Amino acid sequence: MPKLGVNIDHVATLRQARGGVEPEPVLAASLCEAAGCDSIVSHLREDRRHINEKDLYILRKTIRTRLNMEMSIAKEIVGIALKVRPDEATLVPERRKELTTEGGLDCVKYGREISEVVHKLRQKGIVVSLFIDADRKQIDAATKTGAEFLELHTGEYANAKDNHVRQTQLKKLVEATEYTIRSGLRVNAGHGLNYSNVSAVAKIEGIEELNIGHSIISRAVFVGLDRAVKEMLALIR
Repeated sequence: MPKLGVNIDHVATLRQARGGVEPEPVLAASLCEAAGCDSIVSHLREDRRHINEKDLYILRKTIRTRLNMEMSIAKEIVGIALKVRPDEATLVPERRKELTTEGGLDCVKYGREISEVVHKLRQKGIVVSLFIDADRKQIDAATKTGAEFLELHTGEYANAKDNHVRQTQLKKLVEATEYTIRSGLRVNAGHGLNYSNVSAVAKIEGIEELNIGHSIISRAVFVGLDRAVKEMLALIR
């Protein structure tokens, strides 16, 4: 039975839309924890489009579960992570014009650079996860970086246009999970998961945590954050 990490970035996106102070992502994190989630996920982007440094420092001091900081391997962001010292850092690719993270890290092409960042983070006692596609070449390259976890990108499964494609992508996730575990790493998963598609992924043996944000925050608009988190937990468990 996987754990649930709730990404609160979209609460900060609403705040930034008006340039004010509400809604407060730190308060959202505490409500998610009270509802039973297992970790809080937050992505400090290079353009600071939602979460900022102040949010991270307050989160580090206030959350009672675990803080998972999503981040690029840019020098500035790595420096902030080393100061914040989240419980976990998930390294993700980042492009300025994308609406959300598109695809996984290229560990084959950037293995050396990723390995250097992994080493720096782990020296500070930070657990490191790499967000990658369910591809054996990427998994093989990722195992050489020193990371402890791989977070499998579930976007292709979540965005499947028909059941045949969805089942094909689900099979890839199952096989990638098994292959990753045989390679000695642990497995998380996330991206695009929602109340309609999460159950099948939650049943994949070996996945330890699902990281979900947009669908939970969207659901909270109608039913409140407490209920939105609890409904997702019920589907996962």
